[in-house]
Parts: sequence; structure tokens; C-alpha cells
Amino acid sequence: MKMQALHNLEDMIKKVPELPEQTRSMLLGEVKEAKSPLQTDKMIYRLVVSGLVLAILACLFFTFYITLQNTDPATEIKMPEIFMAIGSAAVGALAGLLAPSPSRADG
Repeated sequence: MKMQALHNLEDMIKKVPELPEQTRSMLLGEVKEAKSPLQTDKMIYRLVVSGLVLAILACLFFTFYITLQNTDPATEIKMPEIFMAIGSAAVGALAGLLAPSPSRADG
């Protein structure tokens, strides 16, 4: 909603013929600054999600690898705690990114 309003404002500023060029460029600069890259660049979001998924898969892979390397069923497998910490943090961060944000009622 905010991004659409910024786009509309930018279009309106460009269409006003009696606006001095210096004022027009200043206003367009302010509008462009209001658009942050985190809101407009979807590649950043995709890279973060991909990195978290990669961390989860790497933790799962190495956990299974360590488990399969244990050939003696009588010995207890000591799993490094770092896998549990990284995997849990990545799952929590991924859930936080993918959960819908609560919308505010403007009133």
C-alpha cells in the first residue's frame, strides 16, 4: 500500500508542468529515498531465505552423515550441539520471515 502511494506520488510530481526543475528533482529524490531496498528489492529477501534453507539442509545432512558413520550400534552417538543450535535458529528465522505480518487498521 505504501509503495503504491509512493509510486503515485512520483508520477504526480513528474506530471506537474509549473513545478520548477530544481524543486521537482528535490522532491523526486525524497520519494526515492523513502523507497528502501528492503521493500523494493525482492532479491535480498530471496537470498536470505535461500541462505536459511541452505543452513537447515546442511545441518540435516551433517547430522545424518555423522549418524551413518557410526558402525557400532552399541556406542552412543555424540551429536555436536552446534548443529542443533544453527538448525533451530535457522528454522525460527525462516518461520519469522515467512509468517505474514499483522496488518494495522488505519483509523
